[in-house]
Amino acid sequence: MPDLARAWDFLEASDLVCGEREVQGAVARLAEQIGARLHDTYPLVLVVMGGAVVFAGQLLPRLRFPLDLDYVHATRYGAATQGGGLTWRVSPPEAHGRTVLLLDDILDHGQTLRAIRDELLARGATKVLSAVLVEKILAAPKPIAADFVGLRIPDRFVFGCGMDAKGFWRNLPEIRAMREA
Repeated sequence: MPDLARAWDFLEASDLVCGEREVQGAVARLAEQIGARLHDTYPLVLVVMGGAVVFAGQLLPRLRFPLDLDYVHATRYGAATQGGGLTWRVSPPEAHGRTVLLLDDILDHGQTLRAIRDELLARGATKVLSAVLVEKILAAPKPIAADFVGLRIPDRFVFGCGMDAKGFWRNLPEIRAMREA
């Protein structure tokens, strides 16, 4: 049984980073940018589970072009707040000759997104683009850059809009950050 008091404690010990309106504005802008670039390509769109499911659910109805939809599930976090080794739960499908658009919730250090991109290229994708709802601003360089970025946020542990805090609060319509101890 989940510890509901702990979930509420996480919420109470957090700060608002981006409100619901700002998030929805970013999703609308991303849909326009993605549509302008991929309108004539019939891409394979892959949702990076489980965090990107909320982002994808908001973005996909705004994309006004035909597409194939599937998912991939790779994680470095589990229930932790810092990334570890990559674990494939569902590996990418064959993508021979396809343009692929990866949808992910957050571009943090970039290892997960890079690993998925590299695997798709190995499986025959001709082009792999990525769209992230949020990108953390880090001092260190990342091994991959997203092609489409909704919001840029400070380097804090964030949750909401598909991102979780130890399993809690993926369902929030806003993005919140844990307070520094």
